[in-house]
Amino acid sequence: MARGWIWEYEGYDPEKERLREALCTLGNGYFATRGAAPETPAARTHYPGTYVAGCYNRLTSSVQGRQVENEDMVNLPNWLPLRYRIRPEGSRPGPWLTPDHAYLVEHRQALDLRGGTLTRRSVYEDTRGRRLTVVQERLVHMGDPHLAALHTVFGAEGWTGELEVEAAIDGDIRNSGVARYRELADRHLTGWETGTEPDSAVWLRCRTVESDIGIALAARTVASCGPERNGDHRAEPLQQPRAVQQTLLLPLDPESDAVVDKTVALYTSRDPAIGSPLRAAVAAVGDAPAYEGLVASHRRAWADLWQQAKLEVRGEPGRILRLHLFHVLQTLSPHTAELDVGVPARGLHGEAYRGHVFWDELFVLPFLNLHLPEVSRGLLDYRHRRLPAACAAAEAAGRRGAMFPWQSADEGREETQELHLNPRSGRWLEDRSRLQHHVGSAVAYNVWQYCQATGDTEYLYSKGAEMMLQIARFWADSAEWDGSLGRYRIRGVVGPDEYHDAYPDAVTAGLDDNTYTNVTASWVLARAGEIFHELPATRRGQLLDTIRLEPDELERWEDVSRKLHVPHHDGVISQFAGYGDLAELDWEGYRQRYGDIRRLDRILEAEDDTVNRYQASKQADVLMLGYLFSPRELAALFRRLGHDLDDGTWLKTVDYYAGRTSHGSTLSSLVHAWVMARVNRDEAWRYCEEALIGDVADIQGGTTEEGIHLGAMAGTLDFVQRGMTGLETRDDALWLAPATLPQLSKFRMRLRFRRHWDVDLRLRAERLRIAVPDSERPGVRVRLDGSAHVIDPGTSRWLELPADLRGGS
Repeated sequence: MARGWIWEYEGYDPEKERLREALCTLGNGYFATRGAAPETPAARTHYPGTYVAGCYNRLTSSVQGRQVENEDMVNLPNWLPLRYRIRPEGSRPGPWLTPDHAYLVEHRQALDLRGGTLTRRSVYEDTRGRRLTVVQERLVHMGDPHLAALHTVFGAEGWTGELEVEAAIDGDIRNSGVARYRELADRHLTGWETGTEPDSAVWLRCRTVESDIGIALAARTVASCGPERNGDHRAEPLQQPRAVQQTLLLPLDPESDAVVDKTVALYTSRDPAIGSPLRAAVAAVGDAPAYEGLVASHRRAWADLWQQAKLEVRGEPGRILRLHLFHVLQTLSPHTAELDVGVPARGLHGEAYRGHVFWDELFVLPFLNLHLPEVSRGLLDYRHRRLPAACAAAEAAGRRGAMFPWQSADEGREETQELHLNPRSGRWLEDRSRLQHHVGSAVAYNVWQYCQATGDTEYLYSKGAEMMLQIARFWADSAEWDGSLGRYRIRGVVGPDEYHDAYPDAVTAGLDDNTYTNVTASWVLARAGEIFHELPATRRGQLLDTIRLEPDELERWEDVSRKLHVPHHDGVISQFAGYGDLAELDWEGYRQRYGDIRRLDRILEAEDDTVNRYQASKQADVLMLGYLFSPRELAALFRRLGHDLDDGTWLKTVDYYAGRTSHGSTLSSLVHAWVMARVNRDEAWRYCEEALIGDVADIQGGTTEEGIHLGAMAGTLDFVQRGMTGLETRDDALWLAPATLPQLSKFRMRLRFRRHWDVDLRLRAERLRIAVPDSERPGVRVRLDGSAHVIDPGTSRWLELPADLRGGS
């Protein structure tokens, strides 16, 4: 249940605990820990994972007689363990208490989004009426990215005696959070060592098996009891081969509580400006203030972050959007800007997709550009550092330029698995998704959008230009001339749909002329040519030498960008050449037989059939073009390619694919909502609502517990920020064309645009207010419905919306 800034769960439900753990994850952009109860080990019901951004390791598994390599985001030593049991006077010690114990009579978890803390209240009562109340608050520090803490208060009712508390760091950890990966190798840690320090501190260090990343955790556990809060209760340490623990015996009675504070520091050998992860962790935990000081500085850091990323929406949608924003900021905070990391598709919240980086930044960076642009730049740097690997991949494929991998992790090589398991049939199948070369266009799009929003020409002319030119070069070299069509064709690819990876009964993988791929390739080629001619002469000369760009290549870019083939059939844009020739699927029949058919590919494969035979898409493909480009820009792109994309053709295309998409990805409903907001507002809200509750209600059926869908969460935020406002940042101006839905017609957000911080934008159904903070800078230029406005610093202005752009009250 969501309420204001508190996301709350009442009662203990073993079937939903893993979902709740994912949604109650705490993080700071450097590392994150799932919301598991500290007294529970990894098992069917609970999974207490901790993940550091960019910490990967590679293992080899044997699958169907083949040796298969996979690189995974590593589940690190568990810092949470803290278990307890009561020792009433004159009685033997009771059982260790856990949420699934029969003694549990009350249980509630509350995630405080404003302050970034997770609080749990549990009450246990034994057969003799003796009660133990446990109130536990935890944080992963947003100010100091290496610190975390657990604050536990124990209260007795109806008994006097001792409380035994055992705190630990557990290094005997596997990657076992995703059921379909459990046949694969999962032991990523080795070389465990443990030790103790003065002042109730213990430590554990280890390293990853293949990537050889050193990992160190140190923990300080202190206790205070009674009305005087006597803190002279020393923890007795015990070192084990792969764990280190501390035991406390605390007096407890109905008149006074016992408080246990566990403070933890986490470092790896990837961290800058440290000599040793172990020394850094021990020093950090020793210097850390008491819990009261930690939580105060942590809340201040969150307060500052909420101001920078302000987005206020009324009602239940607003509460869900706040949860989405919370998880985006926990995965990609200002600390992320200093790291060599990309956008993990499932956040730092679980092990699905092995923590890999896909194209999800396409849905994340547009939001960050206008709030935390330094984070966007850091994420683009992740791509630039891997540009040499992308160029090597293109060369290995016989192409020039840069071919970015569909799945990326540490090194920038292709990390897409060779085989994937269909859990419905139990069969391992060839994975062809590495043919989604459109990820390169996503990188180029993000470079362009970042530079337009920030005015960062230094980046555009340096790293940005280098990436965009190399991606354009790849597309130009991939295009083949077809004299019979008088067009260029890009063959053997897979589009965003993902269901279709080959033609029916074809021996080779891939499809020809995927419209999304070709149109975005055209956009990249055109933009890259413009950028090259805009470059300062010195920089242009450097790039010519560095990437050995030949003058005649630019002429080919221009030609290909205007003559790429865009297939059509029956008056609609084809998803790829031949899509209209595929069989129609009995959608109603499959829904009656299976109910949820989102993963139609798995259903058909289990029937010894294939979705390649049908006009059925997993998610938005052609319609993705309406997500990336405004109606004006999309029409211009099609004109460049020799097609007249009128409103009728686009509307017919939208209707066509809306009826042939199973929405097997959480991104699909988001894109459909975005597109429908311009053509069918009633349908738009249905899709928007599904996008909002995708993770909260786990509509994909057991996927959210493996990690939240970061792109979908960020995309819903951007749906308000750019989708509802029609916001474009180009030509040094904010261009606005609102198309709001009645349910989202009143909202407020704070933006960073170019050199202006804290630009306040409010939408109130019929009017738009823009306020610019006082400064010495020039005013903010705004374009709305063909009219130009300048909002001077220190002023605000209400602008009337045209009647056809009003979304209702």
